[in-house]
Amino acid sequence: MDASTLVFDRHRRRLLGIAYRMLGSSADAEDVVQDAWLRWNDATVDALNNPEAWLVTVVTRLSIDRLRAAKQQRDHYVGTWLPEPLLTDAPASPEQMLERADDVSMAFLAVLERLAPEARAAYLLREVFDADYEDLARTLGKSEAACRQLVHRAKVQIQDERPRFTVERDQHLRMLQGFAEAAASGDMKRLKALLAEDVELIGDSGGKVPAFRKMLRGAQRIAQLYYAVKRLLGDGVRMQIVEINGEPGMLRFYNGALESVQTIETDGQRILRIRTQRNPEKLERIAARFASRPITNAELQALRTPAP
Repeated sequence: MDASTLVFDRHRRRLLGIAYRMLGSSADAEDVVQDAWLRWNDATVDALNNPEAWLVTVVTRLSIDRLRAAKQQRDHYVGTWLPEPLLTDAPASPEQMLERADDVSMAFLAVLERLAPEARAAYLLREVFDADYEDLARTLGKSEAACRQLVHRAKVQIQDERPRFTVERDQHLRMLQGFAEAAASGDMKRLKALLAEDVELIGDSGGKVPAFRKMLRGAQRIAQLYYAVKRLLGDGVRMQIVEINGEPGMLRFYNGALESVQTIETDGQRILRIRTQRNPEKLERIAARFASRPITNAELQALRTPAP
Protein backbone atom coordinates (compact mmCIF):
# COMPACT_ATOMS: atom_id res chain seq x y z
CA MET A 1 0.00 0.00 0.00
CA ASP A 2 1.54 3.31 -1.05
CA ALA A 3 1.83 6.37 1.20
CA SER A 4 -1.17 8.14 -0.35
CA THR A 5 -3.43 5.13 0.24
CA LEU A 6 -2.19 4.79 3.80
CA VAL A 7 -3.09 8.42 4.52
CA PHE A 8 -6.59 7.97 3.11
CA ASP A 9 -7.19 4.73 5.02
CA ARG A 10 -6.09 6.40 8.25
CA HIS A 11 -8.98 8.86 7.90
CA ARG A 12 -11.56 6.54 6.30
CA ARG A 13 -13.40 5.78 9.54
CA ARG A 14 -13.85 9.45 10.35
CA LEU A 15 -15.01 10.19 6.82
CA LEU A 16 -17.58 7.38 6.96
CA GLY A 17 -18.77 8.69 10.31
CA ILE A 18 -19.40 12.14 8.88
CA ALA A 19 -21.11 10.84 5.74
CA TYR A 20 -23.37 8.38 7.58
CA ARG A 21 -24.54 10.98 10.08
CA MET A 22 -25.18 13.38 7.22
CA LEU A 23 -27.11 10.92 5.07
CA GLY A 24 -28.57 8.26 7.38
CA SER A 25 -27.55 5.56 4.90
CA SER A 26 -24.42 3.43 5.03
CA ALA A 27 -24.60 2.71 1.28
CA ASP A 28 -24.76 6.44 0.49
CA ALA A 29 -21.98 7.11 2.99
CA GLU A 30 -19.75 4.55 1.33
CA ASP A 31 -20.52 6.04 -2.10
CA VAL A 32 -19.52 9.49 -0.86
CA VAL A 33 -16.26 8.20 0.60
CA GLN A 34 -15.54 6.33 -2.64
CA ASP A 35 -16.08 9.57 -4.57
CA ALA A 36 -13.68 11.28 -2.17
CA TRP A 37 -11.14 8.51 -2.79
CA LEU A 38 -11.33 9.12 -6.54
CA ARG A 39 -10.77 12.84 -6.02
CA TRP A 40 -7.93 12.06 -3.63
CA ASN A 41 -6.24 10.02 -6.35
CA ASP A 42 -6.53 12.95 -8.75
CA ALA A 43 -5.17 15.47 -6.24
CA THR A 44 -1.54 16.44 -5.78
CA VAL A 45 -1.37 14.93 -2.32
CA ASP A 46 2.19 16.02 -1.56
CA ALA A 47 1.15 19.66 -1.97
CA LEU A 48 -1.63 19.46 0.66
CA ASN A 49 -0.78 21.14 3.96
CA ASN A 50 -3.49 19.27 5.86
CA PRO A 51 -4.74 16.07 4.14
CA GLU A 52 -7.34 15.37 6.83
CA ALA A 53 -8.90 18.83 6.48
CA TRP A 54 -8.95 18.42 2.70
CA LEU A 55 -10.69 15.05 2.94
CA VAL A 56 -13.23 16.24 5.52
CA THR A 57 -14.05 19.22 3.29
CA VAL A 58 -14.56 17.01 0.23
CA VAL A 59 -16.72 14.47 2.08
CA THR A 60 -18.78 17.17 3.76
CA ARG A 61 -19.49 19.02 0.51
CA LEU A 62 -20.30 15.78 -1.31
CA SER A 63 -22.63 14.83 1.53
CA ILE A 64 -24.38 18.22 1.43
CA ASP A 65 -24.96 17.87 -2.31
CA ARG A 66 -26.26 14.32 -1.94
CA LEU A 67 -28.47 15.26 1.00
CA ARG A 68 -30.05 18.10 -0.97
CA ALA A 69 -30.95 15.66 -3.73
CA ALA A 70 -32.12 13.08 -1.20
CA LYS A 71 -34.39 15.56 0.56
CA GLN A 72 -36.17 16.23 -2.73
CA GLN A 73 -36.66 12.49 -3.20
CA ARG A 74 -37.82 12.05 0.39
CA ASP A 75 -40.57 14.59 -0.22
CA HIS A 76 -42.12 11.89 -2.41
CA TYR A 77 -41.20 8.97 -0.15
CA VAL A 78 -44.06 6.61 0.69
CA GLY A 79 -44.75 7.02 4.40
CA THR A 80 -42.18 8.13 6.96
CA TRP A 81 -38.47 8.09 6.10
CA LEU A 82 -36.23 6.66 8.84
CA PRO A 83 -32.44 6.15 8.72
CA GLU A 84 -30.90 2.82 7.85
CA PRO A 85 -30.15 0.99 11.13
CA LEU A 86 -26.68 -0.40 11.77
CA LEU A 87 -25.45 -3.13 14.05
CA THR A 88 -22.76 -1.68 16.30
CA ASP A 89 -21.63 -4.69 18.31
CA ALA A 90 -19.23 -6.38 15.91
CA PRO A 91 -15.76 -5.40 14.62
CA ALA A 92 -14.34 -5.13 11.10
CA SER A 93 -17.51 -3.91 9.45
CA PRO A 94 -18.98 -0.67 8.03
CA GLU A 95 -20.32 0.01 11.51
CA GLN A 96 -16.81 1.03 12.57
CA MET A 97 -17.77 4.44 11.20
CA LEU A 98 -19.59 5.12 14.47
CA GLU A 99 -17.01 6.98 16.52
CA ARG A 100 -19.43 8.23 19.19
CA ALA A 101 -22.43 5.97 19.51
CA ASP A 102 -24.36 8.39 21.72
CA ASP A 103 -24.52 10.74 18.73
CA VAL A 104 -25.71 8.19 16.20
CA SER A 105 -28.83 6.75 17.84
CA MET A 106 -31.93 6.41 15.70
CA ALA A 107 -33.61 9.13 17.77
CA PHE A 108 -30.70 11.51 17.20
CA LEU A 109 -30.56 10.82 13.47
CA ALA A 110 -34.30 11.41 13.23
CA VAL A 111 -33.83 14.85 14.79
CA LEU A 112 -30.97 15.63 12.39
CA GLU A 113 -33.35 14.97 9.48
CA ARG A 114 -35.15 18.20 10.34
CA LEU A 115 -32.05 20.32 9.76
CA ALA A 116 -31.14 21.88 6.43
CA PRO A 117 -28.07 20.24 4.83
CA GLU A 118 -25.56 23.00 5.68
CA ALA A 119 -26.89 23.35 9.23
CA ARG A 120 -26.61 19.60 9.68
CA ALA A 121 -23.03 19.63 8.46
CA ALA A 122 -22.09 22.59 10.67
CA TYR A 123 -23.61 21.01 13.77
CA LEU A 124 -22.03 17.60 13.21
CA LEU A 125 -18.55 18.90 12.44
CA ARG A 126 -18.58 21.23 15.44
CA GLU A 127 -20.48 19.27 18.10
CA VAL A 128 -19.71 15.66 17.16
CA PHE A 129 -16.35 15.85 15.42
CA ASP A 130 -14.92 18.81 17.38
CA ALA A 131 -13.95 20.97 14.40
CA ASP A 132 -12.95 24.54 15.28
CA TYR A 133 -14.75 27.43 13.60
CA GLU A 134 -11.80 28.25 11.36
CA ASP A 135 -11.88 24.74 9.88
CA LEU A 136 -15.66 24.84 9.74
CA ALA A 137 -15.64 28.09 7.79
CA ARG A 138 -13.12 26.69 5.32
CA THR A 139 -15.10 23.49 4.87
CA LEU A 140 -18.44 25.20 4.28
CA GLY A 141 -17.08 28.20 2.42
CA LYS A 142 -18.65 30.64 4.87
CA SER A 143 -17.42 33.17 7.40
CA GLU A 144 -16.76 32.06 10.97
CA ALA A 145 -19.61 34.30 12.14
CA ALA A 146 -22.02 32.62 9.73
CA CYS A 147 -20.88 29.19 10.91
CA ARG A 148 -21.43 30.16 14.55
CA GLN A 149 -24.97 31.19 13.66
CA LEU A 150 -25.60 27.91 11.85
CA VAL A 151 -24.35 25.87 14.80
CA HIS A 152 -26.26 27.93 17.34
CA ARG A 153 -29.56 27.62 15.50
CA ALA A 154 -29.05 23.91 14.95
CA LYS A 155 -28.28 23.38 18.65
CA VAL A 156 -31.46 25.19 19.64
CA GLN A 157 -33.56 23.13 17.24
CA ILE A 158 -31.98 19.86 18.32
CA GLN A 159 -32.36 20.74 22.00
CA ASP A 160 -36.06 21.42 21.43
CA GLU A 161 -36.66 18.17 19.54
CA ARG A 162 -34.23 15.68 21.09
CA PRO A 163 -35.71 13.09 23.52
CA ARG A 164 -36.45 14.67 26.89
CA PHE A 165 -35.28 11.75 29.00
CA THR A 166 -31.85 10.23 29.40
CA VAL A 167 -31.76 6.81 31.03
CA GLU A 168 -28.92 4.49 31.91
CA ARG A 169 -28.13 1.80 29.35
CA ASP A 170 -29.07 -1.02 31.76
CA GLN A 171 -32.45 0.56 32.38
CA HIS A 172 -33.04 1.04 28.66
CA LEU A 173 -32.10 -2.59 28.06
CA ARG A 174 -34.44 -3.88 30.78
CA MET A 175 -37.36 -1.97 29.27
CA LEU A 176 -36.62 -3.33 25.81
CA GLN A 177 -36.16 -6.90 27.06
CA GLY A 178 -39.45 -6.72 28.93
CA PHE A 179 -41.21 -5.44 25.82
CA ALA A 180 -39.61 -8.12 23.60
CA GLU A 181 -40.66 -10.86 26.02
CA ALA A 182 -44.22 -9.56 26.22
CA ALA A 183 -44.46 -9.29 22.42
CA ALA A 184 -42.98 -12.77 21.91
CA SER A 185 -45.40 -14.34 24.39
CA GLY A 186 -48.45 -12.31 23.38
CA ASP A 187 -48.94 -10.98 26.91
CA MET A 188 -51.43 -8.20 26.19
CA LYS A 189 -51.62 -6.99 29.78
CA ARG A 190 -47.85 -6.68 30.11
CA LEU A 191 -47.50 -5.06 26.70
CA LYS A 192 -49.96 -2.36 27.63
CA ALA A 193 -48.35 -1.83 31.05
CA LEU A 194 -44.97 -1.18 29.43
CA LEU A 195 -46.32 1.48 27.08
CA ALA A 196 -47.04 5.09 27.98
CA GLU A 197 -50.66 6.06 27.35
CA ASP A 198 -49.60 8.42 24.56
CA VAL A 199 -46.86 6.16 23.16
CA GLU A 200 -46.03 6.73 19.49
CA LEU A 201 -45.11 4.18 16.84
CA ILE A 202 -43.27 5.41 13.73
CA GLY A 203 -42.65 2.98 10.88
CA ASP A 204 -40.74 3.06 7.59
CA SER A 205 -41.69 0.60 4.86
CA GLY A 206 -40.72 2.70 1.85
CA GLY A 207 -43.93 1.50 0.24
CA LYS A 208 -42.26 -1.87 -0.34
CA VAL A 209 -44.14 -3.86 2.32
CA PRO A 210 -47.46 -3.21 4.07
CA ALA A 211 -47.20 -0.67 6.87
CA PHE A 212 -49.02 2.26 8.39
CA ARG A 213 -47.97 5.42 6.58
CA LYS A 214 -48.66 7.72 9.50
CA MET A 215 -47.59 7.67 13.10
CA LEU A 216 -49.79 5.61 15.44
CA ARG A 217 -50.50 6.72 18.98
CA GLY A 218 -51.92 5.07 22.09
CA ALA A 219 -50.98 2.14 24.34
CA GLN A 220 -54.13 0.11 23.67
CA ARG A 221 -53.87 0.33 19.90
CA ILE A 222 -50.15 -0.41 19.71
CA ALA A 223 -50.31 -3.26 22.24
CA GLN A 224 -53.09 -4.84 20.18
CA LEU A 225 -50.89 -4.76 17.08
CA TYR A 226 -48.09 -6.69 18.74
CA TYR A 227 -50.60 -9.07 20.30
CA ALA A 228 -52.20 -9.69 16.88
CA VAL A 229 -48.82 -10.59 15.33
CA LYS A 230 -48.25 -13.23 18.01
CA ARG A 231 -51.76 -14.63 17.59
CA LEU A 232 -51.25 -14.88 13.84
CA LEU A 233 -47.73 -16.35 13.74
CA GLY A 234 -47.43 -18.17 17.04
CA ASP A 235 -43.92 -19.61 17.34
CA GLY A 236 -43.12 -18.20 13.90
CA VAL A 237 -42.43 -14.79 15.47
CA ARG A 238 -39.06 -14.36 17.20
CA MET A 239 -37.40 -11.36 18.86
CA GLN A 240 -33.67 -10.86 19.31
CA ILE A 241 -31.99 -8.10 21.31
CA VAL A 242 -28.92 -6.55 19.63
CA GLU A 243 -27.10 -3.24 19.66
CA ILE A 244 -28.44 -0.86 17.03
CA ASN A 245 -26.72 2.47 16.45
CA GLY A 246 -25.05 2.37 19.83
CA GLU A 247 -28.06 1.43 21.96
CA PRO A 248 -30.19 -1.67 22.64
CA GLY A 249 -32.53 -2.53 19.79
CA MET A 250 -34.70 -5.42 18.71
CA LEU A 251 -34.80 -7.59 15.61
CA ARG A 252 -38.13 -9.22 14.79
CA PHE A 253 -38.18 -12.32 12.58
CA TYR A 254 -41.21 -13.84 10.86
CA ASN A 255 -40.70 -17.54 10.10
CA GLY A 256 -36.94 -17.01 10.04
CA ALA A 257 -36.96 -13.90 7.80
CA LEU A 258 -36.03 -10.49 9.21
CA GLU A 259 -39.23 -8.44 9.29
CA SER A 260 -38.11 -5.30 11.13
CA VAL A 261 -35.51 -3.55 13.27
CA GLN A 262 -37.05 -1.70 16.22
CA THR A 263 -35.71 0.83 18.71
CA ILE A 264 -37.40 2.56 21.62
CA GLU A 265 -37.32 5.80 23.56
CA THR A 266 -38.11 5.43 27.25
CA ASP A 267 -38.17 7.46 30.43
CA GLY A 268 -37.12 4.35 32.35
CA GLN A 269 -40.66 3.58 33.47
CA ARG A 270 -42.61 3.38 30.21
CA ILE A 271 -41.88 3.23 26.49
CA LEU A 272 -42.60 6.61 24.92
CA ARG A 273 -41.82 5.98 21.26
CA ILE A 274 -41.07 3.01 19.01
CA ARG A 275 -39.30 3.33 15.66
CA THR A 276 -39.59 0.34 13.37
CA GLN A 277 -37.66 -0.06 10.15
CA ARG A 278 -39.42 -2.44 7.73
CA ASN A 279 -38.08 -1.27 4.37
CA PRO A 280 -36.38 -4.42 2.98
CA GLU A 281 -33.69 -2.35 1.24
CA LYS A 282 -32.63 -0.91 4.61
CA LEU A 283 -32.62 -4.33 6.30
CA GLU A 284 -30.33 -6.16 3.88
CA ARG A 285 -27.06 -5.61 5.76
CA ILE A 286 -28.43 -6.72 9.09
CA ALA A 287 -30.26 -9.68 7.56
CA ALA A 288 -27.02 -10.83 5.93
CA ARG A 289 -25.26 -10.82 9.29
CA PHE A 290 -27.84 -13.24 10.64
CA ALA A 291 -27.82 -15.55 7.61
CA SER A 292 -31.34 -14.36 6.97
CA ARG A 293 -33.08 -12.12 4.45
CA PRO A 294 -35.69 -9.38 4.67
CA ILE A 295 -39.22 -10.69 4.47
CA THR A 296 -40.88 -10.05 1.11
CA ASN A 297 -44.01 -8.11 0.31
CA ALA A 298 -45.64 -11.28 -1.04
CA GLU A 299 -44.95 -13.15 2.20
CA LEU A 300 -46.42 -10.37 4.28
CA GLN A 301 -49.46 -10.13 2.05
CA ALA A 302 -49.96 -13.87 2.35
CA LEU A 303 -49.82 -13.62 6.13
CA ARG A 304 -52.21 -10.66 6.14
CA THR A 305 -50.07 -9.37 8.97
CA PRO A 306 -50.73 -6.17 10.91
CA ALA A 307 -47.82 -3.80 10.50
CA PRO A 308 -46.47 -2.26 13.70
